[in-house]
Amino acid sequence: MKFAKVAPEAYRLMIGLATYAAENVDRTLVDLVQLRASVLNGCAYCVDLHTIDAVKAGENTQRLFAVSVWRESKFFSAAERVALELTDAVTRLGEHGVPDELWERASATFTEKELADLLALIISINGLNRLGVTLDSATELHLHT
Repeated sequence: MKFAKVAPEAYRLMIGLATYAAENVDRTLVDLVQLRASVLNGCAYCVDLHTIDAVKAGENTQRLFAVSVWRESKFFSAAERVALELTDAVTRLGEHGVPDELWERASATFTEKELADLLALIISINGLNRLGVTLDSATELHLHT
């Protein structure tokens, strides 16, 4: 299925949310969060895309390699670690949701607006990952940046 052709308004809205979030979250966090969610969701196209985008933006490749093992890595700031942990929790949203303790740390790390925008970013990349993986169509996501 060519989702963008079958449901162009839905696709436009998905891209719109991703664009909004990318414009309102710190660029470094955008790269790390999009890469981490894409790794967790097994979206090879998005892992490639976000790695390339991050390198072009000046991100250190050693940090990018470490995103898959961020908990054991020394390369991330406290705020980046909270963002990555929130990404993990929202991406792997289980029966009990995001732990209260994590939400409290995220709320203490980011302003309410920053946290809302970060959630928009996490939700948008998860939606696009799931669309791409479900349809097995990298070309479907050609507008995703």
